[in-house]
Amino acid sequence: MKELVILSGKGGTGKTSLAGCFAAIAKDKVLCDTDVDAADLYLLLDPDPAVPVEFWSGQRAWINPEKCTRCGLCAELCRFGAIRDFAVDGTACEGCAFCSRVCPDGAIAMKENLAGHWFVSETKYGPLVHARLGIAEENSGKLVTAVRREAKRLAEERGLRLIVTDGPPGIGCPVISSLSGASAALIVTEPTLSGIHDMERVLGVCAHFGVSPLVCINKFDINPANTAEIESQCRKKGIPVAGKIPYDNVVTEALIRGVPVVEYSENETSRRIAAMCRTVLEKLESQGKDEEGSR
Repeated sequence: MKELVILSGKGGTGKTSLAGCFAAIAKDKVLCDTDVDAADLYLLLDPDPAVPVEFWSGQRAWINPEKCTRCGLCAELCRFGAIRDFAVDGTACEGCAFCSRVCPDGAIAMKENLAGHWFVSETKYGPLVHARLGIAEENSGKLVTAVRREAKRLAEERGLRLIVTDGPPGIGCPVISSLSGASAALIVTEPTLSGIHDMERVLGVCAHFGVSPLVCINKFDINPANTAEIESQCRKKGIPVAGKIPYDNVVTEALIRGVPVVEYSENETSRRIAAMCRTVLEKLESQGKDEEGSR
């Protein structure tokens, strides 16, 4: 089984659009969306409704009104301003448990927190594992791990050879949880100074975890000089540029209609994207053959 994670240094570079194209082209795969803070692959793939599975993480304080003597000590000492009128504001509580320890009447208890839900949905392209954090919730790295674990279990259960993961932006905890143990990462960047900087940061994370990276330059024609700089940096580091995608409104049109662009249009842009997807999939397949040969 191979796992491809699609990443970028920031949001809005085209990760989800490309993940949808991989969904349309790749065979025998499970689709996975680990951008749990703002999951949107399901918007593009339009899955059948799925039964949510609760994700419990962290704790929140709760004041028992029958035991509370309304002394006000908890509200006075709470550094987060989460206690007002002798009740706990769940969106402000950080779960530090300090109030439960200082309450002289033992009126405050720490309760497990429902932080979000994850889903296994069926799409026309195959199963999709995705999730949704609750409002103001954290611990997204743990939810990413839960989503990836379920995607791998599902792939093993159905005998599928590939997991295609639409990863989160940036280089923080959700990215680390998405990337560790993956077979390869496709870094989507744009030919801007911030795009080059963000690409370098994500490549550094890939190097740290020993994950083989490939680069896709989206909207490569908006700045040829910066595109050449990205290609030069990739050559020096021995990183393949899997594809270059031009700026084209057809991508936006496909998103509006909820269709992967490779199925929406037969123009030059969709052909370039399809060719890049096949290139990446071939590299994953050859990587698997090399690993089998070395055993």
